[in-house]
Amino acid sequence: MRLAVVLFALALAACSPRPLSPTFIAEGMPEALADWGMVAVRDGRLVLAEGAEAYDLNTPLFTDYAGKLRTVWMPKGKTADWSADAAFDFPVGTVVTKTFFYPRAADGSVAPGDRLKLSRTGEGLDLSKIRLVETRILVRRKDGWAAFPYVWNDKQTQATLKRTGQSIPLTLTRPGRSDRFVYQVPNVNQCAGCHATDHGTKELHPIGLKARHLNRDGQLERLALVGYLRGLPAERPRAAIWTDESASLDARARAWLDINCAHCHSPTGPADTSGLYLEPGTPTGPQLGLCKPPIAAGQGTGGFRYGIHPGKPEESILIYRTASTDPGAMMPELGRALVHDEGLALLRRWIAAMPGGCG
Repeated sequence: MRLAVVLFALALAACSPRPLSPTFIAEGMPEALADWGMVAVRDGRLVLAEGAEAYDLNTPLFTDYAGKLRTVWMPKGKTADWSADAAFDFPVGTVVTKTFFYPRAADGSVAPGDRLKLSRTGEGLDLSKIRLVETRILVRRKDGWAAFPYVWNDKQTQATLKRTGQSIPLTLTRPGRSDRFVYQVPNVNQCAGCHATDHGTKELHPIGLKARHLNRDGQLERLALVGYLRGLPAERPRAAIWTDESASLDARARAWLDINCAHCHSPTGPADTSGLYLEPGTPTGPQLGLCKPPIAAGQGTGGFRYGIHPGKPEESILIYRTASTDPGAMMPELGRALVHDEGLALLRRWIAAMPGGCG
């Protein structure tokens, strides 16, 4: 009888999901997302490990209207150093996750998830209402940052590494319209297309983990409180929330361009040869695109003469490329198959409100 009880207990233990145990994996490409111990499915919910701090951005990067659950974790005793402008200086062992998902629509399609306000209280995502797509890992190792994409299976029970990426057909349903598109999970090398923000070194860096993007809802104070950030000053930069009508039109448009474009379009970024710099500190003028002829746009000009033609969004290359889904013309080049209609409308308003013109 005692043996039967022991065997029954062992069987239960074998069937029980292993507890979440956040782990820094210093080398190699783990095949399973579960190996990292940062997020997992428990009782029909996607839950976070203890110490995996969820965070959000004032203005997030657009990815085909996907919702995103972001976390950052560091080994015990490790902390990041403050930077006013660049990504924080994260220690070796830091693991960042970003889980992409969509709300499920009644007809089997998906709905926009990029406006969902996610809870930070730890109860996770209810998977009866959510379609998980992928979780990306960005890990700080001794020789720099490394990135890995993990794709969730149809049962939403586990995610596995897809080194070569994956194409996932989806249908996005919005009021009055339905769009078929192919969601593209990047391959391991494509991650550098956005995260290699220094064209000279080719090293990967986080994009969103900067003071101006995180400065909302007490997030910076929270990171300092749990020991993940030191050197927090009293005065902190803050990017506008692109949907905040109380902010200026210029601040909102510049924030959208900052998060979606400036990691390439900067003096040190992969698009440095374009001469178009979309960082928040770029002065309003030719470097921002105003009355600036293209240098390296190729077929992406649409036949227009200037990056931004003040007062004339319909004659601006910036609008043409943001509105395009042609791989040879669209901007950003990676991370989307759809046009961000609301972001495009914001940029149109911004340019239309600019005084003057080009000679």
